Amino acid sequence: MRASVVLAALAAVALASPAFGAPKDPVERKMVATIEAERARSLKLLEDLVRVNSGTMNLAGVEQVGRMLRPEFEQLGFEVRWVPMAKVGRAGHLIATHKGNGRGKRILLIGHLDTVFEPDSPFQGWKRDGDIVEGPGVGDMKGGDVVMVAALRAMHAAGTLKDADITVVLTGDEEKPGAPLAEARADLIAAGRASDVALDFEGLSRVDGRDVGSIARRSSTSWTIRATAKSGHSSGVCKPNAGCGAIYELARIVDEFRRELPEPNLTYNVGVILGGAQAALNAGDTGGEASGKPNIIAAEAVARGDIRTLSTEQEARVRAKMQAIVGRHLEHAKAEIEFSDDGYPPMAPTEGNKALLAKLNAVNAALGVPEMPAGDPANRGAGDISFVAFIDGLVGLGLAGEGSHAPGETADLKSLDLQAKRAALLITRLSREPRPKR
Repeated sequence: MRASVVLAALAAVALASPAFGAPKDPVERKMVATIEAERARSLKLLEDLVRVNSGTMNLAGVEQVGRMLRPEFEQLGFEVRWVPMAKVGRAGHLIATHKGNGRGKRILLIGHLDTVFEPDSPFQGWKRDGDIVEGPGVGDMKGGDVVMVAALRAMHAAGTLKDADITVVLTGDEEKPGAPLAEARADLIAAGRASDVALDFEGLSRVDGRDVGSIARRSSTSWTIRATAKSGHSSGVCKPNAGCGAIYELARIVDEFRRELPEPNLTYNVGVILGGAQAALNAGDTGGEASGKPNIIAAEAVARGDIRTLSTEQEARVRAKMQAIVGRHLEHAKAEIEFSDDGYPPMAPTEGNKALLAKLNAVNAALGVPEMPAGDPANRGAGDISFVAFIDGLVGLGLAGEGSHAPGETADLKSLDLQAKRAALLITRLSREPRPKR
């Protein structure tokens, strides 16, 4: 075959198939082109946000990040308000609302302004090495906030935003929620009640280099065990008249947790243990004080930990098992377990969430990128989207990265354009689906 014939054949194939990252729909191509053209602008916004410390308890810093993001939504036609959260000891939430034509699905976009890195952390600033950037919160989740903004700007440029009904909730205390949690998340829950689908812009999950979709998140519930026992001289320890003491009682309990609780999608962690003649947690439950002597049988012991489950049914079942284990007291010992009511609920992998991932994979097909399988929920922590798990939801529309919550946290800038394209096309398509009747 002559070279000219080969070239002509290749040209015909190229014209018949959309290029990588170029959907067939002209409106979607416009969104893709806008995201690519505004990449430098998005990177500048990301750098500016990361350079501002917004550790959860740095209330002024969290508010500053909110002020920086506010005009990004206002210039797109959103009504923006700041909701102070002094009543729960936190900075507040940024809530932006866009009124569309009232016919399509109402979409809730979720992010957060705070990071785990407080001002006294040595990990501050911004460092870039090619497509890898390092900085506090660059992946969790200021990168996700920037992806959200980039997607909405692309929709605005393509004309698809004007008809979309969208609410954005950026909480200011996701990393360390205020209490009571019912008040701290009341605005998010209300937004969920007024929406049909939720998209969470936490970081993108990858497994063996492959992007995966997240349709579930586990709960996070803390527990406290307090054990007491008869004290006395250590020469009598574990004898009938004295018993083994409170530390042995607590050790029995946590070891039986290890042996008897295991089941799929469950974890149970013991984070701190104190024991001795006296033992007490501090006010923040982050440590405490204990005193005693080697020759005194421990009278008090306390442990603090958490459990993570995939459904409310699993949580109830596991709590009952734990209660039963705690109730098998050693002689001359007692123990009680208390579960916190201020935990994060689970987000189960519902059929609606699976259908939402299928719609994201239709977007992936339009963009010419591989399909995303559903990821293991055990690989993600608890998150704000779980408070609105009564509507269909999808997690992980933010940047890919590594080392979240630790010094050296990074994000992969190669994921910025793709994630923004995925979000812009998905939000647009969802906004055109008929609003369900309630």
